[in-house]
Amino acid sequence: MANSVSTDPDIPTTIEPGVIAQFARRKLALFGLFLVLMTLCAAIFAPWLTAFDPNEQMFDGLTLQGAPMPPGEQFVLGTDLLGRDLLTRILYGARTSLIIGVAANGLALLIGTIIGVTAGYFRGWIGSALMRMTDLMMAFPALLLAICLAAIFQPSLWIVALVIAIVYWVQTARVLYAETASLAQREFIAAERTLGAGHLRILLKHILPHLVPTIIVWGTLGISTTVLLEATLSFLGVGVQPPTPSWGNIIFENQTYFQAAPWLVFFPGLAIVTLALAFNLVGDALREILDPTQRGRD
Repeated sequence: MANSVSTDPDIPTTIEPGVIAQFARRKLALFGLFLVLMTLCAAIFAPWLTAFDPNEQMFDGLTLQGAPMPPGEQFVLGTDLLGRDLLTRILYGARTSLIIGVAANGLALLIGTIIGVTAGYFRGWIGSALMRMTDLMMAFPALLLAICLAAIFQPSLWIVALVIAIVYWVQTARVLYAETASLAQREFIAAERTLGAGHLRILLKHILPHLVPTIIVWGTLGISTTVLLEATLSFLGVGVQPPTPSWGNIIFENQTYFQAAPWLVFFPGLAIVTLALAFNLVGDALREILDPTQRGRD
């Protein structure tokens, strides 16, 4: 077989040089990355950052009236209604959010990529069948579908991640379908077919490299969505189950004290919003840098 032709120069392949330099010039993106790294460090080093066990109910963790302790010297963020250190549970809850965020979004990205690229490349009845299935999934409200699926299965860390992936692969599939369908009609793909290249070679060496920037952007932005959905499911009681700490179920367990002890709701809520915002800041910056249609709009 003759040497394959070069790819279309008008379409960026993978990640162009200078992305790091462009990213470093965006202060909001750096701030978002800093927040992500801080959360990651907090999750990894949680046992060394706190002297308490996340499920330890301490005798001095409640007031004489049996109410949660307010933030103070011993308990930096106070205690919950069972006398457990709130800071410790938030630190360990970061593990839950990051594990589900990365695992669920990674699986959703994999499913969406396979379905979107396959449908966009082969078109015909294969593409129609796959995209009609995608349209059917999009017809259901995402939150309602996630609640139904989580209620059917016994909720656990990995079941929640699987449920979120099942719900959120459709957006990725739609975007990659459109890009793949456009790429499949380009001259360099037609030239590859003329030279005898098989479908697998074209997909792996000429289609997927052009989709890497889009996959990276959607992968980054999608984590914030999965973190928010996990917190919502846990708050509704169909997500990660106690005593495993999760930011959503921390709020659920302590919601009756939101007036008497507002820190029990404020601090885990702040953690959810901060992490979601951080990934959005990073994802938006990557989209502006990697997406050629966004260039020149800054």
